[in-house]
Amino acid sequence: MGDKAHTHPGAAGRAQAADRPTSVRNVVLVGHSGSGKTTLVEALALTAGAVNRAGRVEDGGTVSDHDEIEHRQQRSVQLSLVPVEWNGIKVNLLDTPGYADFVGELRAGLRAADAALFVVSAADGVDGSTRMVWDECAAVGMPRAIVVTHLEAARADFEEMTRVCAETFGGDDPDAVLPLYLPLRGPEGPDGHAPVTGLIGLLTRKLFDYSSGERVANEPVGDQVPLIEEARGRLIEGIISESEDETLMDRYLGGEDVDVRTLIDDAERAVARGVFFPVLAAAPAAPGARQGLGTVELLDLITGGFPTPLEHGTPQVTTLDGRPRELKPCDPDAPLVAEVVKTSSDPYVGRLSLVRVFSGTLRADQTVHVSGHGLTDRGHEDHDVDERVGALSTPFGKVQRPVSHVIAGDLACVAKLSRAETGDTLSSKDDPLVMEPWEMPDPLLPQAIEAHSKADEDKLSQGLSRLVAEDPTMRLEQNQDTHQVVLWCLGEAHADVALERLRSRYGVQVDVVPHRVSLRETFGGRASGRGRHVKQSGGHGQFAICEIEVEPLPNGSGIEFVDKVVGGAVPRQFVPSVEKGIRAQARKGVAAGHPLVDVRVTLLDGKAHSVDSSDAAFQTAGALALREAAADAKIHLLEPVAEVSVLVGDDYVGTVMSDLSGRRGRVLGTEQSPGGRTLIRAEVPEIEIGRYAVDLRSLSHGTARFSRRYVRHEPMPPQVAERVKGEARAAS
Repeated sequence: MGDKAHTHPGAAGRAQAADRPTSVRNVVLVGHSGSGKTTLVEALALTAGAVNRAGRVEDGGTVSDHDEIEHRQQRSVQLSLVPVEWNGIKVNLLDTPGYADFVGELRAGLRAADAALFVVSAADGVDGSTRMVWDECAAVGMPRAIVVTHLEAARADFEEMTRVCAETFGGDDPDAVLPLYLPLRGPEGPDGHAPVTGLIGLLTRKLFDYSSGERVANEPVGDQVPLIEEARGRLIEGIISESEDETLMDRYLGGEDVDVRTLIDDAERAVARGVFFPVLAAAPAAPGARQGLGTVELLDLITGGFPTPLEHGTPQVTTLDGRPRELKPCDPDAPLVAEVVKTSSDPYVGRLSLVRVFSGTLRADQTVHVSGHGLTDRGHEDHDVDERVGALSTPFGKVQRPVSHVIAGDLACVAKLSRAETGDTLSSKDDPLVMEPWEMPDPLLPQAIEAHSKADEDKLSQGLSRLVAEDPTMRLEQNQDTHQVVLWCLGEAHADVALERLRSRYGVQVDVVPHRVSLRETFGGRASGRGRHVKQSGGHGQFAICEIEVEPLPNGSGIEFVDKVVGGAVPRQFVPSVEKGIRAQARKGVAAGHPLVDVRVTLLDGKAHSVDSSDAAFQTAGALALREAAADAKIHLLEPVAEVSVLVGDDYVGTVMSDLSGRRGRVLGTEQSPGGRTLIRAEVPEIEIGRYAVDLRSLSHGTARFSRRYVRHEPMPPQVAERVKGEARAAS
C-alpha cells in the first residue's frame, strides 16, 4: 500500500509453482459484464511482467492474435486463471464471467479464492447482481477490495463512485469503504475532459505519475496538499477504528502523528480480516507503456493486504462414510485434499482440470482417489475411483507451463483426469476423503433438444455426458413421460454456449424443440366401457370380451384395479391379463396421449372361449374397454403445479406478484428477509414458468432469484385443456 521497492518485471513476473503457502495469494475478480475485469487482469499481468508490451506471454511460447481473441471470448463466459508474480509472491488471478447465466463459474472462483476484488465501472455503477455477490462474500467473511475502472469515460466520477460504493457495500459502517488513493487528472483536452494521469497516495502523501507509461513518485504541490489532508484524515480514522490496537485511536485523537508504517500495517491487517474494504482506481496501460495506472498499487495491496491461504482455512472434510476429519490448515505435509473447481476440454491435451489444493501436495503422475460430488440429480455420476494424475501445469493464455508439484494453497491444471468432474475431491488413494460441496445454483430454464440427424444421434449421448461433466450448473434430464432430452440451464446465454460447445467441440448438431411438461389425464366422472376383441380366421382365433366401470379417485391415488366378476364369466387366469391391458393403455393415455391416473377400474363381467381366448386377447380387450369408457366420459387434463419461492428486492415485490398472478399463480404468502428483500411463495402451473428464469431477471433487473418444487398435479382450466388436446390431435 505504500511506496515499496518492486521486483523488476520479467523473470519475476513469470509465476511458477509456489514453494510455501505464505507465498501465494488467490484472488477472484467479481463484477458485471463490461466492468473491465479481463482488461484489468491483462494490465496486472503486463505490470508484473507475465506478458510483454505486445500482449505476448513471456518465455512460455507465443500466442497468435487469433488465439488471443478466441481466448478472450472464452474467458467472457468461463472462469480462467492467470498466475503472476509480484515481490516474490505468486498471485493467482481468477477472472470470472460477469453474465448472470454463468454464476456457476463465479461460485467456483469464490471457492478457489481467499479474497475478492470487486471491479466497478465508473461509467455504469454497481448492479444488483454485484451487490448480491458482495453479500455472499460478507456472509463467509471473505476479504474484499474495490477497484474503480473506466475513469477515462466522459461521465466518470471517482469521488461519486466511492460514495456509491460506501453506501452500497458499507452497510451500517460506510467508513469501512474508503479510497486509499485519489485520481490525479492532467490538463483538460479539447473536449473539456481531463484524463487521469496518476494517483495521489493518501497514506504516503505522494503522487504517482503514470503519464510516461512508467510509475514515477513525486511530492504534492500547491492546492493538492489540502485535498490530500482532508481525505487522509477520514481514511486514517477509518483504519484506526478497525485496528486491533485499542490505544491507537486515543493516541491519534490526542494529537499524535501516527507513523505511516503503522497505518499501512494496520490497514493491511484490517483488509485481511475482512473488516476494511479499500477503494482503488485502475486503468489499462497506454500503447507502448509498461504499466497500467493503479496496477502497481493494486498488486501491492494484493500481496501485502490480502490473506495467505493459511488464513483461509479448509472447507469441511469427511471420510467417505461421513465421519468428520480434522486437518491442519493448508499444510503441504498433511494428507492430500484438493478440489476440481473447473473442467474444460483442450483439443490438443484432452480434458484439463483446474484444481485448488487445500491440504498436502499434489504431484505429477501420482495416483489419487476421486470422490464424487453428490450431483447425481443433475446427470453427474458420483465417483469413487482411483485415477492417475497426468501432467501438472500453470496456465497463461493458451500456454501451459509444466510444474512437478503443487502445494497446499496453490492452483494448477491437471491433465487427463478422465473421471473427475467439477466439484470432485482428489485425495490420497490410501486415505480417501471428500470435501463438502459448494453451493451451486439450480438450473431452471429447460431446453428440449433433438439430434439434427442420425449421425448426430449416434454422438449425442457422449457429447452430452462430456458437456455436463464440465458444468455442474447444468442438469441433463431424460424425461420418461414426454420422452424428451432436456438440458436445464441458468439462462439463454448459458443454453446458447452449451449448444455451441456441443457443435464445435463434440461435433453434435442439435435442434431446439418446444419443451413439454408432464401432463396427466383422469376421468371427470363415472363411465362404463365394453372391450370386445373377437377375430376368427382360418385356424386359431382370438376371443375376449370384458366390461368395466371407471370412477375417479382423489389426487395421488394412481390406478386401482378391482375384480368383481362372478360365475367365472372371465376365467381366473385371464383377470390379470385384463388388468395388464388396462394399465398399459393407461400409460399411453386415453385423450391426449398423457398417462391416466387417479381412477378405479372395476372389472364387472365378460366372456371367454374355451379355445380362442388367450392372455393377449384379454389384454387387448381390457385396453379397448378403457378407451370406450373414455370416449363417453369427460376427461380432465391434469397439469403439474410447482411451489415457487422468489427472493426479490422490496422495490420489485408488486411487479413480481402481479406477474405471478398473470401466470395463473396463487400467492401463498410473503415474508421479510434481510437486506431489504422479500420472499414471495406461490403455487404456479409449470406450463406457465418455462421461461421464468429469463422473465424474472428482466422484471427485477437481475436482482431476484427463485426456486421451484413440484407439489402435485391438478385439473387444467377447460380452455387451456382444449387447446392442449387440439395441439395433440394436430400432431397425431
